[in-house]
Amino acid sequence: MHGGGAMRTASILNYLNRNFQVDLALFQEEGAECPASHIPNGLSCRTTVLTLPRHSRSAPARALRNLNRLFRGVVPLCDRFHGRQSELSAWLDGQEYDLAVLEHFWLAPYESAIRRHARHVVLDLHNVESVLLSRTAAQSRGASLALRRFASIAEEAERELLPRFDGLWVTSDSDAAQVRTSGVPVTVYPNSLPAAPPPVVDKQDIIAFSANWAYPPNQSGLRWFLGRVWPGLRRRHPNLELLLIGRNPELIRPLLAIAEGVQCTGGVPEALPWIARARVAIAPLLAGSGTRLKIVEAWAAKAPVVATSIGAEGLTATAGTDLLIEDSPEGFAAAVSRLLESPEVANRIAEAGRSRFESSYSWPAAWETLARAGF
Repeated sequence: MHGGGAMRTASILNYLNRNFQVDLALFQEEGAECPASHIPNGLSCRTTVLTLPRHSRSAPARALRNLNRLFRGVVPLCDRFHGRQSELSAWLDGQEYDLAVLEHFWLAPYESAIRRHARHVVLDLHNVESVLLSRTAAQSRGASLALRRFASIAEEAERELLPRFDGLWVTSDSDAAQVRTSGVPVTVYPNSLPAAPPPVVDKQDIIAFSANWAYPPNQSGLRWFLGRVWPGLRRRHPNLELLLIGRNPELIRPLLAIAEGVQCTGGVPEALPWIARARVAIAPLLAGSGTRLKIVEAWAAKAPVVATSIGAEGLTATAGTDLLIEDSPEGFAAAVSRLLESPEVANRIAEAGRSRFESSYSWPAAWETLARAGF
């Protein structure tokens, strides 16, 4: 269960398993570990695994693939996951379902293969793809033109595909506003985490940034923080260290070459104990869509949060109470310093964030939104 997308899918799967007999179709890259092995005990699912061809991750190979996609006018990840309709149809043959849920916009083209087997077909949008690509383009240093074109392609695809569904699940009210023009009923299902007490650990002189470092908005946010915020913080707090928590740290090594006081954990089984050690958790994102699970993680870990407006976008939260929001480098640094220098303020923000998690962003709280919507 690595990353916000996987945790969102896990929360939905656990909810559905409480109310339905569930069948599960999974995707796996050729040669990778079988995802079916990660289904938790207690979830009794009939499963199939649809295998995708292995793709080289070298920069030249990725560039060539994306040039081909630009030429064909297709959304990159929709293209990555396409082509398994016949296998899926064979597995579904003879089956009838009350509800089918497709995870991610990338799988929206599979609606036609599933429609004949399900009374109600829902698309769960982890992000609004066109918004994500457009914002990523604005922060890109070398691929902005291609990303803007992909954003336009995604917007066209959304206009075509979203109206085919009986319902859309989104992460926030802001994302709901983006997709309501489809004319399809929209349910806001928040990103959430299992309900559990916060980890009990000793605080250290660190600030934490939890992320999958393969995700471009996390990379651009880290670049901004290291270049515009971190040097001043280190001068003011020379013993302070930045802890980067998450998978694919090799992709950010170039950003760390001249940064002092930075540690990387790499992938960890559970992020919350690492975040709980931090005096401050940060979400300095300048791009993205959906909502950021890293803030929900910090709330669950009872760590006070400083975020940008985009970092906190979509969350039901009050700035100054549940977290601090600053968009300028100077303001962001001042907010972090305020929490470092005032344990009373830091504790108040952390307590409020934990309460927000329990009331709105734990699995039981999130499940109530689907129950109220009649699922």
